Amino acid sequence: MKIHEYQAKELLSRYGIPVDKGFLCTNMDEALKVYSQLPTKSAIIKAQVLIGGRGKAGGVKIVHSEEAYKQRVNDILNMDIKGLPVKKILVGEVVNIASEYYLSLVIDRETKSVLLMLSSEGGMDIEDVSRTKSEKIHRFLIDSPWGVTDFLARRAAFKLFDNLALVQQAADIIKQLYRLLVATDASLIEINPLVLTVEGKLVAIDAKINFDNNALYRHPDIAQLAETNEEEKKEQEAKAKGFSYVHLTGDIGCMVNGAGLAMATMDMIELYGGKPANFLDIGGSSNSNKIVEAMKLLLADKQIQVVLVNIFGGITRCDDVARGLLDAFSTIRTDVPVVVRLTGTNEQEGRKILEGGPFHIAETMEQATRLAVEKVNH
Repeated sequence: MKIHEYQAKELLSRYGIPVDKGFLCTNMDEALKVYSQLPTKSAIIKAQVLIGGRGKAGGVKIVHSEEAYKQRVNDILNMDIKGLPVKKILVGEVVNIASEYYLSLVIDRETKSVLLMLSSEGGMDIEDVSRTKSEKIHRFLIDSPWGVTDFLARRAAFKLFDNLALVQQAADIIKQLYRLLVATDASLIEINPLVLTVEGKLVAIDAKINFDNNALYRHPDIAQLAETNEEEKKEQEAKAKGFSYVHLTGDIGCMVNGAGLAMATMDMIELYGGKPANFLDIGGSSNSNKIVEAMKLLLADKQIQVVLVNIFGGITRCDDVARGLLDAFSTIRTDVPVVVRLTGTNEQEGRKILEGGPFHIAETMEQATRLAVEKVNH
């Protein structure tokens, strides 16, 4: 689960980590009231959306006059960042930045421990740093029985600073971040940038925190912060109907029974030059109503140009899937081509049922995948 920057900063502040002062606004009137209370004409306006890359998308602006402030507030509140509309902004004072740093804690599944990462190259281009200047990113594994010891915190802080006062500030922040991660079952805490001000203070002026969904039952105060977007609502709706759905960025919709077959289908699509639009596993049911609901879910995605139905009939009978497809297309009108591959239990019966329907029938997985990719390209 993700939370907004302003919510993340509230949590950091609870654990004694310095953050810059900000005020949440949802409309122009609130924003103007906040601006009138700022000590200077300068202000920073930041879109609050649950996605990265706000700065590069134009969702973070610094202004130095009321006229510019009004214009930027209006622009940001009416913008869309990677498909997400901006409904809230965070307005704050402009911090006097001397230098920027990167600091994060993340669960490392491979080593089964928490990974601490730091860099003196903080800011919007941290992804580029990881690719082109990997030596600038320092990593420390944290042993869970001991946590972040004073020694480890100071050793990490010395990678960023030579000044002992700054080392101590950074070490304290690192220790408190780890306390926060453990106490809230967070899977990621990222401060980017952690800035050194002209006044010599370390301040978190942006923050990102993700939580382990499986542990939210232990944290009702955090669970209530959840804000689902349209994709997440669709995934929850799919789960309620008995199948697993994950939205992707391609244009070939996949309806498959079984997670392993779903992964193999997506790999085959990539192999032949296509892009899967989703992961959709209808499970082992022979319920034709499930097929109808799954097809409706797929065709509701406007980016899909082709649907690939890949069914291995075991518990799921191919003739039931075929009837479900016919039922679906008796009520759904679409120009999207549908490629169907049925194999296994009652596959011959299933193919016969689909004869004469609005489907492109394939007998092998390779044939079906190639056909789906060709339909996109044409």
